[in-house]
Amino acid sequence: MSVLSVASEVYPLIKTGGLADVAGALPLALKEHGVRTRTLVPGYPAVMAAVKHATRCHAFDDLLGHPATILQVEHHGLDLLILDAPSLFDRAGGPYVGPDGRDHPDNWRRFAALSRAGAEIALGVLDGWRPDLVHLHDWQTGLLPAYLRYAGRPVPPSLMTIHNIAFQGQYGVDIFPHLGLPPDAYAIDGVEYYGGVGYLKAGLRAATAISTVSPTYAEEILTPEFGMGLEGVLAARAGDLHGIVNGIDTRVWNPEHDPLIAATYGPSKLKRRRENKHAVAERFGLKHDDGPLFCVVSRLTWQKGMDLLADVIDEIVAQGGRLAVLGAGDAGLENAFHAAAARHPGRVSIHTGYDEPLSHLMQAGSDAILIPSRFEPCGLTQLYGLRYGCVPVVARTGGLNDTVIDASPAALAARAATGVSFSPATTHALQRAVNRTFRLYREPKTWAEMQKQGMKTDVSWDKSAGLYAQLYKNMTMKGR
Repeated sequence: MSVLSVASEVYPLIKTGGLADVAGALPLALKEHGVRTRTLVPGYPAVMAAVKHATRCHAFDDLLGHPATILQVEHHGLDLLILDAPSLFDRAGGPYVGPDGRDHPDNWRRFAALSRAGAEIALGVLDGWRPDLVHLHDWQTGLLPAYLRYAGRPVPPSLMTIHNIAFQGQYGVDIFPHLGLPPDAYAIDGVEYYGGVGYLKAGLRAATAISTVSPTYAEEILTPEFGMGLEGVLAARAGDLHGIVNGIDTRVWNPEHDPLIAATYGPSKLKRRRENKHAVAERFGLKHDDGPLFCVVSRLTWQKGMDLLADVIDEIVAQGGRLAVLGAGDAGLENAFHAAAARHPGRVSIHTGYDEPLSHLMQAGSDAILIPSRFEPCGLTQLYGLRYGCVPVVARTGGLNDTVIDASPAALAARAATGVSFSPATTHALQRAVNRTFRLYREPKTWAEMQKQGMKTDVSWDKSAGLYAQLYKNMTMKGR
């Protein structure tokens, strides 16, 4: 089976979050299931700098008003198609924001162009290749199913995956005439959304099927609390909605062979984690003692519950814990963590930004990772934590609920516990979870058993890739 995957970022070329990890790892895992994936990604500066010897396979004289070229290249096992459109993607800043931290004002055109290019590829514009199915990721590709829907000819089935429904790509009605869609596309069952144009909404209406990144999140987004205004659209398509939990690339994330950590180890050599714990303390300027070392690797936002964590830092320190934070986000929350570090020198430290190698070391050396998210479609940091024996302390929501087994008395007795979970996502509930974590940490045998059980958990893509392959098969068979 041939699949075209379209994503606005893909690891290891360009990454701002978990979407890139999924877009980079899933195609590799699908190979074992007889699925060949070609991934279309924008030609950002980082992408163009990383790929060498790419060959031109198609040119657009006018892609929504801009010249563009499709390049093809193999990179780190990925079969890539790159949308090289310098006037759209060759600019300073990140994939979505400029150096000033604000969204690029023409994001609507940039990602409409990505969707339009993907639709043309799906329709066979590349010589000798046409995919059996198109897999789309998040709002940046949401117009692609709409372009296929109004193409007026047979099209391959499309799967729209929601990685985070909070990001929807909503724009004013004034952009519609520039999208290259027919007038009847601007309708309630088309791209119209609250008087404007909704990219994600368009994809959810027009795609053959919809998936999201955990079974629990698939249920949650059907409710007003989590649906972010799209619960009605999703409820109308509930029979086409599938929840498949993400995996991680267990070759990249492997504590037994990870070149980015101070000391490699496995379940039978947990004592070697101490070297990594020492290295984390050194990197963050923390004191060395026997208390638990907590870590955070996250965007510092309300969604991630970082305000809740900021409220319990003093109590963590009071009980003898330390906290290392890696992340960036809301200025107010960044300031709150910097203030905590100033109050507790040697006990709390924050590294603002993102550092992939450092995140590996933190998972390998920290005792527990704190993830108090108010909502979490899947989450990957808890999967890395399980893999590395860094016990996840998580809110009971979305993929966190699906992947972490709480240390209840029954789970501990059955030696099944892999972490600590809590609900609701409040300061008080987080505080209770932290207190439980301290108690468990002070029972070394129990703690080691939780670490080992977490490290035995299958967090790879093997099972989930099989579920995607079966979904692909069902979709293509249904269309015949």
